[in-house]
Amino acid sequence: MTSMRVVLADDHTLFRAGLRALLEKLPDVQVVAEARDGREAVHLVETHHPDLVLMDIAMPGLNGLEATRRLVQACPAIRVLILSMHKSEEHVWQALWAGAAGYLLKDADLAELTLALEQDARTRDSQRLEAELLQRIATLTQRERDVMGLVSTGLLNKEIAYALGTSEKTVKAHRAHVMQKMRATSVAELVRMAALVERCEPQTARLWSLSYAIYR
Repeated sequence: MTSMRVVLADDHTLFRAGLRALLEKLPDVQVVAEARDGREAVHLVETHHPDLVLMDIAMPGLNGLEATRRLVQACPAIRVLILSMHKSEEHVWQALWAGAAGYLLKDADLAELTLALEQDARTRDSQRLEAELLQRIATLTQRERDVMGLVSTGLLNKEIAYALGTSEKTVKAHRAHVMQKMRATSVAELVRMAALVERCEPQTARLWSLSYAIYR
């Protein structure tokens, strides 16, 4: 699992201690801070910039749902995993609508916690790759983007040249620039990049699916 920095937010000291003990059994997880309520959680995230917040849903003052809303608005890259004793679908949807990336029952064991964190790490890595690819494709000219799209369909250089009304030599030059700017080492890799870019561009608001929720 990718290295992960975590902030714990729960108003029960004993629960935080138990959860921290579980997390410290995982080699790639570091608990950087603990919060006793939602307001403190928001402050600690702004201070420590963690990868993930494990957030209790019911806390005094500022509850976990409202704290999550504030966090995802202020720090769109932050990921929040809501902790709760309730396993109803209504509670899950409330968490997801607030912007949480997932939902975990508080009595989860180490295996379930590990699974949730591994799933979150995979999602985080995928989002990072999407962002990097969008940054790379932004460096392409419109003609280079056209060439990339046609290459990804399997057309030969001469077929691309005919489709674009240009010479095969020009297509070869554009193709070389595309490979360089996208940092692709093969056509197969470029095709995978094109497919991913097609799925994630343009960027739009997302509603986290129930597939991100962790049930027992």
